[in-house]
Amino acid sequence: MTDFDARVADLEDLFDAAGDGMARYEVLIDLGRELPPLPEAFRNEAFRVRGCQSQVWIAPEYGDDGTLTLHGDSDALITKGLVAVLLAALSGLEKDAIRDADLGFLDRIGVAEHLSPSRKNGLASMVKRIRDYAAAG
Repeated sequence: MTDFDARVADLEDLFDAAGDGMARYEVLIDLGRELPPLPEAFRNEAFRVRGCQSQVWIAPEYGDDGTLTLHGDSDALITKGLVAVLLAALSGLEKDAIRDADLGFLDRIGVAEHLSPSRKNGLASMVKRIRDYAAAG
């Protein structure tokens, strides 16, 4: 089992334990609240994710060992939770692992199915930005 697979299994267990859709949103919001504060230096246009209805920032930190640590935040609770889920699954992995990661777990945890079309577009924009960082590093 890869590190990514273990992280996904933990996320799936967390959301499965929550039960129904509304409880899963509470888990999502709680994860967002647990995100470390994003340094002000990253709250600018260079790190803002386009295509999101709310303000979202995702910033890369490249390790000498080929890993990519991600930092992120949003001004909306649900979106901040989505950022937290993506970071929990991907941050700190090797860039190749991030580029190749199967993000189907986002459907399995039962959150994506209840997102509005604009939030789904925003989630896709966040994923694209993270994969772009992994490809560029």
